[in-house]
Amino acid sequence: MKLFDMEVSGVTDNTNEFTSGNVFVCIKGENFDGHDAAKEMLEKGAVAIVTERDLGLEKQIIVPNTRKELAKLASEFYGNPTKKLKLIAATGTNGKSTVIALIKHILEMQGHKTASIGTVGYDVVGKIYEAKLTVPRQTELYKLFREAADNGAEYCVIEASSQALAQDRFGEEVFECAVFTNLTQDHLDWHGTMENYFHAKRALFGMTKSAIVCIDDKYGEKLVKYINTEYDIPVITYSAKGFADNYAVNIKSSGNGVSYWFSSAKEEKSFPLKLAMPGLYNVANSIAAIAACAELGIDLSDAVRALSGFKGVRGRSEIIHSGEFTIICDYAHTEDALKKFLTSVREFTAGRLICVFGAPGERDIAKRPLMGEAVDRHADYIVITSDNPRFEDRNAIIEQVAAGIKNTPYEAFADRKEAIHAAIKQAQKGDMIALCGKGHETYQAVGGKDLPFDEREIVREFLKS
Repeated sequence: MKLFDMEVSGVTDNTNEFTSGNVFVCIKGENFDGHDAAKEMLEKGAVAIVTERDLGLEKQIIVPNTRKELAKLASEFYGNPTKKLKLIAATGTNGKSTVIALIKHILEMQGHKTASIGTVGYDVVGKIYEAKLTVPRQTELYKLFREAADNGAEYCVIEASSQALAQDRFGEEVFECAVFTNLTQDHLDWHGTMENYFHAKRALFGMTKSAIVCIDDKYGEKLVKYINTEYDIPVITYSAKGFADNYAVNIKSSGNGVSYWFSSAKEEKSFPLKLAMPGLYNVANSIAAIAACAELGIDLSDAVRALSGFKGVRGRSEIIHSGEFTIICDYAHTEDALKKFLTSVREFTAGRLICVFGAPGERDIAKRPLMGEAVDRHADYIVITSDNPRFEDRNAIIEQVAAGIKNTPYEAFADRKEAIHAAIKQAQKGDMIALCGKGHETYQAVGGKDLPFDEREIVREFLKS
């Protein structure tokens, strides 16, 4: 890759990562404006400066949107890897990780090498990297695309977060299909309002050849109307609660998962499916995955058959201990996710439902009492603790969560390990302990550090002792 007849050694928007020979892309963030560092980067050997306004500098390239341009430049630097990949995305507040895992499983069972990028990790076919962001920054994202393509991946399934969409991390990519799961309160510290949050999510559907939309909440119905008005693409609806293009009937749930009949209105066919993941929301997630794969040309019967062998997703309704009492963990960290998860767990809990949960620090303060209310409605006993407190005071977060608890007895521990120990100590035969909020994570963000924290190990070690 060359600019101004000079060989480019890299592309970056980060002054700390910059080295001579890089293209420096000026991006205005919340706390720092890259335009202010442009002259310094040029003096340090930048091949070019990409900017949104005239800075009066040599080798400047003025563009309307530097975030989108960063994605385009990163793609070019890594040899346009997505030309060799078919991209599929899932967006929504809850369910994205499960949906992309289900799609990946179906595709792989049909013999297609499939990469994935999301909260649980970055799988580039042969190697898995830990995910710090659901979707990494443009430069890292296209490096991952390159590695996946080089490893023979045909597809890449992606969790399209609202922040990634708002920050144009996908540039001008076109997805084969995109799934919308739901929209409930989250990330309002970043988006400000639910309407802004929705606008960020719906941007994905201007970048896709077809849309798979859940109509079980009002935002799904709203999105269908918006797409039909604004874009000339097919919209395929799905529902776990009623009739749609793809829907479920005769749903039965147990501690081992769910069974139902997947029904297609278009093909006028139904197929029996057993899924090793409990909960009505996982019925919806599996319908979404099957519908998406059908858009990719996979036969419905093959997709349904593939999911019958799916073993589940780490940290999503994952049973980590089974004995006189059961311990299950899940990533549920919003009011809606807690409600759905605890409701499904209640169905196969013989004794009390004990919930251990906390709210993340430096994230959407308004949702904290709402999370408390959700757990208050569905648990028999509550242990409030910390999630990822970051630089916030853990006890202050706990107080804000506790404000939503009115009827259910609870205790609180700032230390999450102590909270888990306390829940286990009081567990009796038939009880269910639900560990919510951490899911797949094996760390806890405290201050500026990510400290080792795997709930599976904590449970295992405590039960041994």
